[in-house]
Amino acid sequence: METHEALYQQGLARIEQLRQLEPRSGETLQQKMEQNGISRRDFMKWSAAVTAMLTLPLPFSTLVAEAAELADRVPLVWLHLAECTGCSESLIRTDTPNLDTLIFKHVSLEYHETLMAAAGWQAEENLEHALEAYKGNYLLAVEGAVPTANNGAYLTVGCKGHTGLHIVQEAAKGAAAIISVGTCAAFGGVQAAAPNPTGAKGVYEVVDKTVINLGGCPPSEKNIVGTLMYFIMFGKLPALDMFNRPKWAYGARVHDNCERRGRFDAGEFVEEFGDQGAKDGYCLYKVGCKGPYTYNNCPTERFNHHTSWPVLAGHGCIGCSEPNFWDDMADFEKPLGRQLLHSLDATSDTIGAVILGATAVGIGAHAVASLFAKSEEE
Repeated sequence: METHEALYQQGLARIEQLRQLEPRSGETLQQKMEQNGISRRDFMKWSAAVTAMLTLPLPFSTLVAEAAELADRVPLVWLHLAECTGCSESLIRTDTPNLDTLIFKHVSLEYHETLMAAAGWQAEENLEHALEAYKGNYLLAVEGAVPTANNGAYLTVGCKGHTGLHIVQEAAKGAAAIISVGTCAAFGGVQAAAPNPTGAKGVYEVVDKTVINLGGCPPSEKNIVGTLMYFIMFGKLPALDMFNRPKWAYGARVHDNCERRGRFDAGEFVEEFGDQGAKDGYCLYKVGCKGPYTYNNCPTERFNHHTSWPVLAGHGCIGCSEPNFWDDMADFEKPLGRQLLHSLDATSDTIGAVILGATAVGIGAHAVASLFAKSEEE
C-alpha cells in the first residue's frame, strides 16, 4: 500500500511539474478571490476542509492550496451528452461565489457547451483544437449518458452532426483521465431505465480506459471539485470502489452518517408524509428512504453551500448514486423490504449478497429489531 509520505512526494513532484507550464488564465487565483471578497484565511480553511474530505493528513493542505493556485495549468474538456445539465448547474449556479465554483472557473476550461461563448463552427473548432493541442494532458469530464442504439443516432451534436458516441470516443483517446460527472454519465441514469430504447450507457461502457464515476443526480459540487483537485494535485486517479467511484466520497452508506440514524435505531419512523413523526424528524425508511442501500457523502457534504440535502429537507434518499437506481430503487416512496443488494461493508472490492431483514447485515440487527418492536407497540 502506498504510504502518505510517498504520496506527498508525488504531490510535490506534480506541483513542480505544473509550475513549469504556462498559466492559461489572465488573473491569478488570489486576484479572483479578492474580487469576490474571499480572504486568504478562507482559502486556507477551504484547503484544510478539502484535505480532510479526501481523507488525507492535514499536512497535505499545503499541497491542496498550491494545486488550486496552479489549476489554470490543467486543460479541462467538458462534454454534454444525453442529460439535463443539472450536474453543471449543481456546480456553477450560485448567487454568492464560493471557493468551489471559483476553483472550477480557474481551471483551464477549454470546452463546455453551457459556459462558452462560441457556437456552431467556432465551437467545433475549439473542441478539435483542444483535443489536438493538449493531447495526452487534458482532463476529460463527461456529463450525460451515451446513446448507442442505431450507431448512436439518438444523439447528434454540433453543426457536423457527430453522434455523442463518436465524440466521447474520440475525446477519450487523448485524455489523461476521464471523469463521468453524475449518474447519467456514470451508469446511464434515467436514460438507461427500462426499456431504454436509445441504448443509453455509461461512459465506461463505450471507451477502453478507466473512468472515474461520480454517481449522483446530481453529485455534490464537493465531489466534483474534490476529484478535479486530486487529479491536479497528483496527476492520477484516487482509490476507487468496485463501481469506480472515489472511495473518499462513496466509501460509506448514506444511512451511516444520516442525522436521522438515531431515530432509525430507536424504531421511530415516519408512517406517512405530513404526520407527527415527519414533523419531529423521524426516520424516513418506511416512506421509501434508500439510504441503507446507497453509498454517497450527501449527509456530510450536502448541497447549496452545505445548506441541506433531501433527507434533511424531509424526503427519503432515492439512491441516485447507485447503478440502475431508476429501476432498482423504485417505488421511491416505498421501502424495498427484502431486497438483494451489494454491500461494501466487508470490503470495497467485492460484492456481498445481503438480504435486508433476513441476515440484517445491511443495516444492523439491532435496527431491524427495533423497527418491528416499535410496530408491535403501536
